[in-house]
Amino acid sequence: MINLKFPIEKILRFLWAAALLAIPVTSFRWFPLLSEGRTLVRPLAMYPLGFLLPLLLFQIWRKKISLNVGGAFIALGVFVLFVVTSVGLGFLTDPVPLYGQEYFGRTIRALVTLFIGLVFFFSSAWMNKNEEDLRFSIKWIFAGLILNIAWSGLQAVTFYTDLLDREMVTRWQLAFSMRELVRTNRISGLAFEPAWLAGQLATIYIPFLFAAVLTNFRLTRHRWLEPILLALSLLVLLATYSRGGILTTVTAAGISFLFFGRDVLRSFWHWFIRGFRNRVSGMLLRIGMMAVVISALMGALFFLSQKAIFRNLWEIDASSLSEYIIDINAGARGAYSAGAWTVYEKYPFMGSGLGTSGFYIYQNLPDWSLTTVPEIARQLSPENRLYPNPKNIYIRLFAETGLIGFILYLAFQLHLLGDMLSLYTRSELWTRFAAIVGVFAWFGVAFYNFTQDSFATPNIWLVSGILVGLSTSRVYPQTNQNTPSQEWRRTSNV
Repeated sequence: MINLKFPIEKILRFLWAAALLAIPVTSFRWFPLLSEGRTLVRPLAMYPLGFLLPLLLFQIWRKKISLNVGGAFIALGVFVLFVVTSVGLGFLTDPVPLYGQEYFGRTIRALVTLFIGLVFFFSSAWMNKNEEDLRFSIKWIFAGLILNIAWSGLQAVTFYTDLLDREMVTRWQLAFSMRELVRTNRISGLAFEPAWLAGQLATIYIPFLFAAVLTNFRLTRHRWLEPILLALSLLVLLATYSRGGILTTVTAAGISFLFFGRDVLRSFWHWFIRGFRNRVSGMLLRIGMMAVVISALMGALFFLSQKAIFRNLWEIDASSLSEYIIDINAGARGAYSAGAWTVYEKYPFMGSGLGTSGFYIYQNLPDWSLTTVPEIARQLSPENRLYPNPKNIYIRLFAETGLIGFILYLAFQLHLLGDMLSLYTRSELWTRFAAIVGVFAWFGVAFYNFTQDSFATPNIWLVSGILVGLSTSRVYPQTNQNTPSQEWRRTSNV
């Protein structure tokens, strides 16, 4: 009799690799049971994760995978339990239906998006227990990044040259995405819009590349690959012209470097000063480096200033904060957030229920937005069928889960940061590298959440899940956990 073993471990690895490769595609067109225009967050990675999660649960049931429950898991569980409870209590508010959408329909939809986020988080945690798992994940994260950069380059060629026909490339993109090429010639990559691509770079890809360059931790056998990918990622980030994405990246990188890069900065400073005391060649080298850095910064500022969306930040002559918000094209976003904040003032402790703040936004828009913001005027027309969103996950939490829900979510985030920092205390280079990745991504997500309000976005779950998996496995070591080998370091490559 032939004994056939079901290769479940290989299938798990294959599905996880497929999910990481598919992360850049955020609005996959071909999702069943979803309306064509209402649901924009449609991660392609949900297809492989839809098969991966049941297999992981099956392995946990067979005790092939240890279910380590750390502080972050407990904090997340308490938050989710409260959200479900607040949804039930929120039914008592009985809001007036909006555009045919009712309370339970919106809450079910919101709970589904939260469930999608939890799938990303738990899958990331359970698939990353040691250095070998981390390296495997990074390999496929980089593969997805290379695809994203390649498609971004294709868009750039289409926008700025005559080599490719725009209509043809638009048809290619609509084959998998719900959105055509951006008409303002802003790079969106495989994501739905430029801001989403910038968010991916700031919270997933650049953290890994930044930490690799800062710590000199080799992720591949090609020493030049990480610096080149970092440079290309920064170029793509600039080409998105996303103010929020660029500011998020710069701020998260600055904070991370302040915490972890002081030794590097000190060594570089000693090397830099020493060059002016020796030969002329050393002095010229350092002056040349200064010129290159200054030129790069000036070039980036000049590049960004070509778009009015950036020039408006410093060229606007506004007499009030509301006028400034309107003039920099943030009036609609600010109006939606202000309208959602009134929901928190009405239901300060439990909120109105997850996904239901939109029932109250239109009736609570600030006066300044009703006549001066064209987008708001369009949304208030009788032909509009758009259900509004707060555009800010923190304001959404205050409005829909109240002060209690926000505090529980904050506790979960602080647990995540604690798990990441706990890895930095280890003596191993790879754990210090992972901690820097996690802290960079944590701050990136913290700032990114000011500009988005969906729990289904993979960006806010992926890296934190990976780091929690690594951290809990260090606290609760598995008996069947494999230790990384030098052979893996020699063979790992993208």
